[in-house]
Amino acid sequence: MADSKICNIGTPGKKWTDTEKKEWFLQQTVKRSYQEQVLNKIDALKQGFDVVQYGALDIDESRYPLYAIKSKNWQHDKKTVLVTGGVHGYETSGVQGALRFLQNEADGKCSNYQVLFNILVVPCVSPWGYETINRWNNNALDPNRSFYDNSPAQESAALMAYIQSLNLDILVHVDLHETTDTDNTEFRPALAARDAIEQKTWNIPDGFYLVGNTIKPEAKFQSSIIKNVAQVTHIAPADNEGKLIGVPLEQEGVINYAAKELGLCMGLTCAPFVTTTEVYPDSPLVDDENCIVAQVAAITGALDYLLAN
Repeated sequence: MADSKICNIGTPGKKWTDTEKKEWFLQQTVKRSYQEQVLNKIDALKQGFDVVQYGALDIDESRYPLYAIKSKNWQHDKKTVLVTGGVHGYETSGVQGALRFLQNEADGKCSNYQVLFNILVVPCVSPWGYETINRWNNNALDPNRSFYDNSPAQESAALMAYIQSLNLDILVHVDLHETTDTDNTEFRPALAARDAIEQKTWNIPDGFYLVGNTIKPEAKFQSSIIKNVAQVTHIAPADNEGKLIGVPLEQEGVINYAAKELGLCMGLTCAPFVTTTEVYPDSPLVDDENCIVAQVAAITGALDYLLAN
């Protein structure tokens, strides 16, 4: 585990004001291109899917449009599958895994799930975070703790408004994430400084795991996804306390969180089957491609379970 750092913004013991948040924002730099790595891939999918712009980030509306990709053969009597990625912009394989799933589906490499489901994919919820490789948005807010009424995070509010406008019967929601070494070295120290609270570091799990919803965990559904992912990458073992990221293990590779109470994207809908994936891209046992493939395996594992049950 990498050593944690101390965030040098603000005064220890005092919450950040707008002044400190602006100071933090001014330290951020663009490190990769949303246009080249995401929007160009979305454009290439337009022949096989309907692409809908549901908003744009006000920091730069032309640079950061927000897109959802839908099945062309949309039918209201079908169940809908929702896949989200890039709620935390720095979690690369979630964005690229969502796009790869669509590319595979467009090429017929999956099982043509569009015949059986409405497919709705939002590959990059937080494009500014993607470009700057950040967990937070430009206002130092965590979008994945902001899915609630009157959300102050534009990324979360825009997605909630879009999903509500569709009035859909969503069967399953797979939210694609990563747990990285920078969770301990950068993001948790920043959170401690911003909120003037103590943040303990934890052992970053070496491998893939899932987070289910505490009030409806659907253990067999989660287990099916784990089994599918295990065919392409390793599953994270519990630590010596039987936990992952400080949470007791529910079953192999699965923990549960209170999705709505914590404002998680996983709690965005009332879908009966929901899960958050967590890939560990810093493991010596994986590379970028393996992480993307693992995310796709999680999506297909979820859908195959529903088809079989």
